[in-house]
Amino acid sequence: MYKLLTHNDLDGVGCGILAKLAFGEDVKVRYNSVASLNREIEFFLENDSKETFLFITDLSPNSENEHKLDLYYKENGNIQLIDHHKSAIHLDDYGWGYVVVEDIAGNLTSATSLFYEYLISMDYLAATDALTEFVELVRQYDTWEWEKNENQKAHSLNSLFYLVSIEEFEETMIERLSTGSQFDFDEFEKRLLNMEEDKIERYIRRKKREIVQVKVRDNYAGVIYAESYHSEVGNELGKEYAHLDYIVILNMGGKRISYRTIHDHVDVSAIASHYGGGGHQKASGSTLTHEAYKHFVVDTFQLEPIQEDAKRNRYNVKKSAFGSVYKNRKDDILFIYPKKDLWVIEKNKKVLGQNYSSFEEAEKFIKRKFESWLVRDDLFVDYLIQEVKKSSQS
Repeated sequence: MYKLLTHNDLDGVGCGILAKLAFGEDVKVRYNSVASLNREIEFFLENDSKETFLFITDLSPNSENEHKLDLYYKENGNIQLIDHHKSAIHLDDYGWGYVVVEDIAGNLTSATSLFYEYLISMDYLAATDALTEFVELVRQYDTWEWEKNENQKAHSLNSLFYLVSIEEFEETMIERLSTGSQFDFDEFEKRLLNMEEDKIERYIRRKKREIVQVKVRDNYAGVIYAESYHSEVGNELGKEYAHLDYIVILNMGGKRISYRTIHDHVDVSAIASHYGGGGHQKASGSTLTHEAYKHFVVDTFQLEPIQEDAKRNRYNVKKSAFGSVYKNRKDDILFIYPKKDLWVIEKNKKVLGQNYSSFEEAEKFIKRKFESWLVRDDLFVDYLIQEVKKSSQS
């Protein structure tokens, strides 16, 4: 007999689907949150038969259970942990641990992709085109490679996962992967997914009007309350407000925080680790600790949301040779313009001391320092008219 303890997201459930395809009725699968995993481990160690082989995928035990699992393994064997999070890399030192963040080809891994390789190597499962595509879709979504590769199918798979119950998703995928030569969605699912995409877009537009900015230690974070579509919200807000280092998504009902970043120089797994969590470089999570509550709830509660940049401008655009005009809540006017090979910033018509080698760096400075936004064309034209009048009078 086999038992699988895995995560309750797409990557974790992907492991459950593979386990049931490999072992059928001989495997018992339990889908867990990060918090519930350790209770399941303790139950297994106290109650399960020594003949049951335990798999743990996409999740890591706490230090106490880590020690207990090692003792159990030395006495009985029958344990295999498979994970891909940086925060779990120390578990690779154990005989029962296998943690790979990046494969030899330089691709980020997922628990599903690693478990698939393991099951094939042990002759528990035979590779098929449908299975291989399903596993790759899960991997690309979980690592956010789908966006770089413009693989909308991977995003759609995750959307479908959240539209139905885990049981229904699992049953549908097992049947489809058992019988189909290729992996695809049926017509009903495609219509459902189209409606879901519209819903996600509306949700993200609303959240763009609610995000606030705060500096926590050495980084600037955008803080938002959201109970749904965390990956989509985090990614879109990260692109919209690229001057922020990372996005904090608060789920107050679940007392959980998701951390997302679009930047290569930011590792949100380290930020999550500070609050007792972990995960990937660009997508991590933690519980809402007392310190996190102070930083992201108490310290931000009275802040005003970030103002969006004007969208449909023809004249006041970024990187313009004529310059770009910004404004903040104090009615300060910030003007970024090129001068030779540098970008200069004026605040209320006074040049600030430091120049920047790129427009992006100059804009990043004024958005962080002054929480400014790109103004509409009419304000830009008024500003230029005033400048022309001032020049003609001097």
